[in-house]
Amino acid sequence: MPEERRELLEMEGSVENIVYHNDQNQYTVLEITGGDELITVVGTFPFVSVGETLHLYGTWTSHATFGRQFRAEAFERSRPETTAAMLKYLSSGAVKGVGPAIAAKIVEKFGDDTIRILEDDPESLATVKGVTLEKARQISAEMRRVNGIRDLMAFLGAFGVRPEDAVKVWKVYGQAAVACVQEDPYRLTAEEIGVDFAVADRLAASMEYEPENVERIKAGVRYVLSHNLLNGHTCLPADKLTPAAASLLHVPLENAVAALETLCRDLDLVLEEFNGRQFVFLPKWHRMESYAAERIRMMLRIPPPPITDVEEEIREIEQEQGIEYAAMQREAIRAALEKGLLILTGGPGTGKTTALNAIIRILMEKGETVFLAAPTGRAAKRMTELTGVEAKTIHRMLQVDWDDEDQPTFQRSERNPLECDAVVIDELSMVDSYVFESVLRALPPGCRLILVGDSDQLPSVGPGNVLHDLLVSGVLPTVQLTEIFRQSMQSLIVTNAHRIVHGQMPELRVRNNDFFFLPARDARSTAETVVGLASVRLPKSYGYSPLTDIQVLCPGRKGDAGTVELNRRLREEINPPAKDKPQVTVRGTVFRLGDKVMQIKNDYDLPWSRPDGTTGEGVFNGDMGIVAAVDRDAGCLRVVIDDREVLYDFEHAANELELAYAVTVHKSQGNEFNAVVMPVFPGAPQLSYRNLLYTGVTRAKKLLILVGTRAEIERMVENDRKTRRFSGLKYFLALGSGNAPAGPGAPLPPL
Repeated sequence: MPEERRELLEMEGSVENIVYHNDQNQYTVLEITGGDELITVVGTFPFVSVGETLHLYGTWTSHATFGRQFRAEAFERSRPETTAAMLKYLSSGAVKGVGPAIAAKIVEKFGDDTIRILEDDPESLATVKGVTLEKARQISAEMRRVNGIRDLMAFLGAFGVRPEDAVKVWKVYGQAAVACVQEDPYRLTAEEIGVDFAVADRLAASMEYEPENVERIKAGVRYVLSHNLLNGHTCLPADKLTPAAASLLHVPLENAVAALETLCRDLDLVLEEFNGRQFVFLPKWHRMESYAAERIRMMLRIPPPPITDVEEEIREIEQEQGIEYAAMQREAIRAALEKGLLILTGGPGTGKTTALNAIIRILMEKGETVFLAAPTGRAAKRMTELTGVEAKTIHRMLQVDWDDEDQPTFQRSERNPLECDAVVIDELSMVDSYVFESVLRALPPGCRLILVGDSDQLPSVGPGNVLHDLLVSGVLPTVQLTEIFRQSMQSLIVTNAHRIVHGQMPELRVRNNDFFFLPARDARSTAETVVGLASVRLPKSYGYSPLTDIQVLCPGRKGDAGTVELNRRLREEINPPAKDKPQVTVRGTVFRLGDKVMQIKNDYDLPWSRPDGTTGEGVFNGDMGIVAAVDRDAGCLRVVIDDREVLYDFEHAANELELAYAVTVHKSQGNEFNAVVMPVFPGAPQLSYRNLLYTGVTRAKKLLILVGTRAEIERMVENDRKTRRFSGLKYFLALGSGNAPAGPGAPLPPL
């Protein structure tokens, strides 16, 4: 028995009934025999069926509605041994092609030998009335498949591999999965499976793998590359990759270097040299970034027909709206219409939206179909409000779907391009390399592309540094708006944001504008002030809703002024427990009616509905909503996200939702809030830098309050540590262009 199970309670019983099962995360509620009574068991049970005998490891818990339950943390299964158990097992539909009637005939004919016949002897199975030889072979293959997955789960589970990861292994290797893993345990760390290297190392150690085994070192090098995707890197310099791998593996550096050479020679990894430095890619990410660069170069070589002589249209819009475009705004409008490919960038108050509205209007007046999209639902909604034209999330525009390996893919591509003449993408700083490549693949020939973003925002959560790379490449037509318009100059949020970007301290002494600083002596008093502002003072003084208008943004999660502690305190002030507020606790997380929550991962097939009857799928990382119902009987939450209703079963909610009274600045990207309260007290040094402060400040539309110390604000302003990412897009773009970007973090070329 694995070490971690020894302190858990044990129980064994036959599965009598499956009350509930979620195919996506395998969360299951089942009933097992426990002497003379049925015992309710909850946990993760992939491919469990009635009639199986389970040996469970877990703890007793008490549910407010369903009473005493056994929460299983791990389990082992036995094949049905008695004829009664076999009949129940087969009748449950566990084996595709076998229903209750056929099951009864099979068990009656073969008795205790039923399982062996089903797996290994289709010819004998075909002697059962109603079972042809072809059907017998199909049943036999299905039986081997089901049992093979279960055996694989049992084998891998002993070393800490999760059931969902075992299913991924099966999808890659099929019937040979156990043999393939035994031959090379480090196959588990491949990107399409994603098991932690330490788990694979533990399995390999049980097989007496030597630490300097070549396959182990090669897997370690690949793992360092894959793991760094989580840090946003699509590639790594070879001179950083090999020392990191050697350190992980505790082997000499020369061993890691030799393994890297072998991997590149065998095309398991791709090596590129940029400016005399070698960079290493996983093949998939090399294809993405090199394709994106080539597609952009093609769009520059073969642009759509230019739209010229638009001065009259520009003057008409100016007269109609009573405005006068600045010189760079006019340049942006002309460039988008004449060149067909444009990056429009600039900070708050510089008129990006005003220029963009003119571009969209003129394109539509010229008879062109224009699609607008943004990375998140909130950003798309705001884009719709600002332009008057419907905007969709990029995933919705590209029609997200799932491939055979349950990975997100898009229906719109080269084979099924978008039916439009122009595409406008907003909040480009949030777009990662995969999504950007997918957008480019979906563009029809001759389609215009206008990319809008703020280069000083934090980069995307996913791998890549798309906006930065496009800008430093110097290849794309770019207009950077820098002039702050007079009406925006009246906002201290806007002017202070620009001061921060230029390395200047924001004005902190003004008391009659929209930007305030409240000093605090320590982290605890910082937290107390933040909680008081968000729950009482701002709602009372401004009439703001603490749920929909006010957002607390934190640099990090930990400490008294981090999101974890502030969420706890804010919830107790804003949404305290009450008799008329049902709540549920799932794996230590409490969800209460009226709670403000955030989706923390992309879930491409989570269904939603709107009051008008519209339905769809997909809820994405950063989407925020309110818990509108807690249904204990149905075991689910109903969450309203913008204008959509989403149902989560309790286990799903625990995996994908977090309280959102306070969120990190990183998670707030793409959102704007009427009022933002941000603690700025010394914490983790890696979270004390200029871009993070700037991004937090620019999330506020009407009111921004910093709480903490002036010294911490100074530290953040002075630390111009751009979020350093290694990526290849800028280099691929520069190939053949005569431009050679200096490397990650290179300054923008002059306009």
